[in-house]
Amino acid sequence: MQGTAGALALGLGGFNFDFTRATAQAPAVKRGGNLNFAISAEAPHYDPHASDTYATLHLAAPFYSTLLRFNLSKFPALEGDLAQSWTAAPDLMTYTFKLHPNVKFADGTTLTSADVKATYDRMRDPPQGVVSTRKATFADIGSIETPDPLTVVFKMKAVNAAMLEHFASPWNVIYAAKDLAENPALPRTKINGTGPFTFVEHVKGSHIAGKKNENYFKKGFPYLDGFKGIFTLQAAAMLNAVQGGQVLGEFRGISPAERDRLVQTMGDKIRIEESSWTLNLLVCFNVDKKPFDDVRVRKALLMAIDRWGGSQGLSKISTLRSVGGVVRPGSPYATPEAELVKLPGFSKDIKKSREEAKKLLKEAGHENLSFVLWNRNLAMPYTPAGIFLVDQWRQIGVTVEHKQSDTGAYLATMNAGNHDVAIDFSNLFMDDTSLGLAKYLSVTRSPENRSRSKDEALDKLYDDHMRERDPAKRKAIVRAFEKRLFEQGYQQPLLWWHRIVPTHKTLMGWKMSPSHNLGQQLEDVWINA
Repeated sequence: MQGTAGALALGLGGFNFDFTRATAQAPAVKRGGNLNFAISAEAPHYDPHASDTYATLHLAAPFYSTLLRFNLSKFPALEGDLAQSWTAAPDLMTYTFKLHPNVKFADGTTLTSADVKATYDRMRDPPQGVVSTRKATFADIGSIETPDPLTVVFKMKAVNAAMLEHFASPWNVIYAAKDLAENPALPRTKINGTGPFTFVEHVKGSHIAGKKNENYFKKGFPYLDGFKGIFTLQAAAMLNAVQGGQVLGEFRGISPAERDRLVQTMGDKIRIEESSWTLNLLVCFNVDKKPFDDVRVRKALLMAIDRWGGSQGLSKISTLRSVGGVVRPGSPYATPEAELVKLPGFSKDIKKSREEAKKLLKEAGHENLSFVLWNRNLAMPYTPAGIFLVDQWRQIGVTVEHKQSDTGAYLATMNAGNHDVAIDFSNLFMDDTSLGLAKYLSVTRSPENRSRSKDEALDKLYDDHMRERDPAKRKAIVRAFEKRLFEQGYQQPLLWWHRIVPTHKTLMGWKMSPSHNLGQQLEDVWINA
């Protein structure tokens, strides 16, 4: 049994593929060689369970496996990864997985159902000192049974209509139970997976390297001998590396201007693929800090932002493009524009909206408000987004210091609650609302809620929508959730992204999707050189 939301989104969200590649006669696979690709940020640690930045996933995914995964040739269909087969009970209260036999971890130990159980127990109920950003996602699991070494049974305590899709999450990599027993936090600093590659080295500030896993359980894979993810923290360095052939691609996404430069300089040597993107930037207020504990201040700052005008300008210079609410624009549960403009922060009458914002600030006693905007130091699209927001707030008399930091310090500051206002992100791998709305739950349920808000009304709406299997009724609950969230103004999407991926035409087998979190195991990638 598989969900349908992603299938609808495929038709509505849209892809713009290089169809010449898709329709031309496929060349024979060539084995061997080493792939160099660009990673435009360096991960703060190795543990995907505790992360929501792509930098961790692009670094770690080639070394690990998940139970299920998305089939990118038939997206959003699912396929097995560690699971050889699986069944879902008609009432969606039991999920049974049969694992592939003779799967080996990199250290040579054999994977069993106990490893899957230990992994999911860690995600749904993390021990002290361990962070699980997927905790809310798996709160509906009641128990996990392991009747034999190759069978895992998940017993639910409540229905989650998108549970199979969550089992396919690229973040839910499987760890060895013995590693977690030794130290539950071990995956932050040590890599030991069952994926197509094994860890070679991580040179901070330079690269992550892996080599072919000779004991990989999928016979004939991977095609490559190895890979290097090259950290290119500056956009110019990344473009120069792609143009010069030092890297064969950047799998996250580049700006329209960067795309145009590569096409102009490389001609038919470069392949460009484009898609809408399950990713947005958020304006995030720390409600534990004054004056951002005052809803009037939060709403005023959101109402001062001209998203509609900003999208026109920012889409020309950055990966930011679409105006939308908590769900990706164009996907089945997205709020139509006619309804969206009625919500705080989305009015098209920006002059009127800013006048109301000034009144709210005056009423709250903060006419001369000043604060620090915390931001990531990635040129695309964090820097232009930050510059844009500083200018928007200046127009209602607010003074903002724009402070940027590398990914590790940026996340550490927000996770510790040391920010006033931040540009955060919602990094999704599918359109189902059970994933997209989880970030906005009370921080006690969702550690990735960096506004630190606690709102029982939102929590209840979320739970109600999770149990509702009627699409129309579920959509109505999502609308109510979004309205409550935006009226309280804890955090709110700024703009949704548009994905543009450049790869050399010698790079084969990599597949485009609406999420840069998918397809990064690299097992079926090869080089036609």
